Amino acid sequence: MTTTEILLEKLMEMEGCRLEAYEDAAGVPTIGYGHTKNVRMGDRITQYWAKEMLREDIEEAEWQVKELNVARTEGQLDALVSFAFNLGIGRLTRSTLLKTIRKGGSKAQITKEFKRWVFADGKQLPGLVKRREWEAKRFFE
Repeated sequence: MTTTEILLEKLMEMEGCRLEAYEDAAGVPTIGYGHTKNVRMGDRITQYWAKEMLREDIEEAEWQVKELNVARTEGQLDALVSFAFNLGIGRLTRSTLLKTIRKGGSKAQITKEFKRWVFADGKQLPGLVKRREWEAKRFFE
């Protein structure tokens, strides 16, 4: 089982693409579709490389999520890879979301846990609300 084209397309939509390095909301140099590894301010890339970097980032997050051994469907894998891509695998591994999934929580309980992760710097962000809604829905597809 691997992540799907559905996830690739959704991440491209949610992340948006910037071909010149910028600082994200946390002040981290970022480029393309949310790529942060080895990015320096002033870097520029093409659309082709933005998509390739996204594919590599998805592969890395997919491997990390698979190590948790909790995703049983493509939808679950897509949802958890999106979450890990956005917040980092460390936050997922320490989350009550993961604990709830491991305990076999109900759809309502798992959905509630996804929806807790919508804040940045103490502010609820509409983009994160939409993202978590998509992840919760995709988890149960």
